[in-house]
Amino acid sequence: MKKYEFFNGIKDGIPICLGYFSVSMAFGMTAVLSGFPSWAAILTSLTNLTSAGQFAGVNIALAGGKIIELILTTLVINARYFLMSLSISQKVSSEMTLWHRFLVSFGITDEIFAVSMRHTRELTMAYMSGLILTPLIGWTAGTATGALATSILPESLSSAMGIALYCMFIAIIIPPARDNKNVLIAVIMATMGSVIFAYTPILRALSGGWSIIIVAILVSAICAKLFPIMEEKI
Repeated sequence: MKKYEFFNGIKDGIPICLGYFSVSMAFGMTAVLSGFPSWAAILTSLTNLTSAGQFAGVNIALAGGKIIELILTTLVINARYFLMSLSISQKVSSEMTLWHRFLVSFGITDEIFAVSMRHTRELTMAYMSGLILTPLIGWTAGTATGALATSILPESLSSAMGIALYCMFIAIIIPPARDNKNVLIAVIMATMGSVIFAYTPILRALSGGWSIIIVAILVSAICAKLFPIMEEKI
């Protein structure tokens, strides 16, 4: 059973892996072209699984920023993963130990969160291991490829690869939004909220990470009120 769950997680993680590969190539190229050694770029992707956090971290490091600046910046950018981890914790198997939960929390990304929440059964450690391992391999391998290919591919191509992450995430949310009007309404509200934060002068002062957190909380609260999930009576 555990073997089946593991390979099922790998299967669900393959689309994310392919999308991460192209995006992380852009990170590897950008990091090396900015002055980072190839090994540092690869190690960064191996120990982190966040595109925005890694790009921001590299910029701060190259600018000579302090460790506290790096920690606070990446914390704000990635703070939304706290909320995602809380949501996933409601679906994990009761057999998952505390250390297993720590390992799973390391691999939570927007795409992995979306796929795991769409999983119809409880989330076992075997399934989450496969789901996280595959994208991690793609993310690290893409960074290595991009770091080593900086002298081959033109800069315009590496910059264009950054759009692949957004295309992949759209491909994840469109099918459920098409089949479920509640999901569609949530997507529309989240999009409108993001636009408001991006173009309202006062709200624009907030970082992207905080705006995502606020929009996510507001939309989740509204949807929980409008579309409550009734518990089945035994």
